[in-house]
Amino acid sequence: MEFSFATQNDIQQLTELRIAYTKEDLGSISEADEKILAEKLPEYFAEHLNKDCIAFVARDEDTIAAVALLIIIEKPCSPKFINGLVGEVLSVYTRPEYRHQGLCSNLMKLLIDCAREKGLNKVELKATGDGYPVYKKVGFADAGSEYKAMVYKF
Repeated sequence: MEFSFATQNDIQQLTELRIAYTKEDLGSISEADEKILAEKLPEYFAEHLNKDCIAFVARDEDTIAAVALLIIIEKPCSPKFINGLVGEVLSVYTRPEYRHQGLCSNLMKLLIDCAREKGLNKVELKATGDGYPVYKKVGFADAGSEYKAMVYKF
């Protein structure tokens, strides 16, 4: 298994893995939504990959076995992120046939090292039940915020 950054040549597999992750996370998605994802994700990756979206991948020859995305966000600085750079982890996903081999733990270690090198003040994520122990093992802690998470949906 080889661990590396994804390249523009990996966009099709990154798209497939993001769709697979979304289906597992939500239970299912409509054919219409899947079609939109299949159309929009390659455009997103072409524009953002290795800029403000870094994809860490575990490769088994030509197959991406697992992926973890680090989204780099620049915000106005505050004492909680003094240089304004924060990261968000998305789409940590392993193909079913490659699970329970430590691939995600290795990808998360690479992601953390990269975030540190890029000067990010913190890296945030929302953990699924399956992912929670992996993230705890590599050093993530419960956020414990006095703020209430809210959303406005359109």
